Amino acid sequence: MEISSRHHLRSDAVAEIEDALSEGLGVELDADTYELVELEDTEFDVVLVDGDPDVLYYDGEPFLSVRGANAHPPEEGVVTVDAGAVSFVSNGADVMRPGITEADGTIEEGDLVVIVEESHGKALAVGRALVAGEEMVGESGKVIESLHHVGDDVYEFSV
Repeated sequence: MEISSRHHLRSDAVAEIEDALSEGLGVELDADTYELVELEDTEFDVVLVDGDPDVLYYDGEPFLSVRGANAHPPEEGVVTVDAGAVSFVSNGADVMRPGITEADGTIEEGDLVVIVEESHGKALAVGRALVAGEEMVGESGKVIESLHHVGDDVYEFSV
């Protein structure tokens, strides 16, 4: 992945990121530097938080990357999948109802969510909810569109 630009964020942009993560996920970032890295050939822009690619902009909305979710585990906006779903989700598959064991009831349709595995609570992917959290557990149907997952180009990105 090619970097098209890289610069430190202004304090108002940092506040926007910190507020969004605090309100949406219950995550408090305490960092010294925030650096925006705009990438070519990807839909995401990466924010390096103290040098780590912990935040991505999804359609202009700041949210944790998979690496960021593992470094700063979210308290809200989390969907848990069973062991049978891990390999599919880790390879970028959308999330289906039968694989979900638990979903945060505050999730609304269209929200960004962190998908974690049930054994250790490790983040596997970030996706967009296609239904409310209360409707995610069930027998059939796609409920989360995968946007970023373990092992994809953005996950492997380093500077």
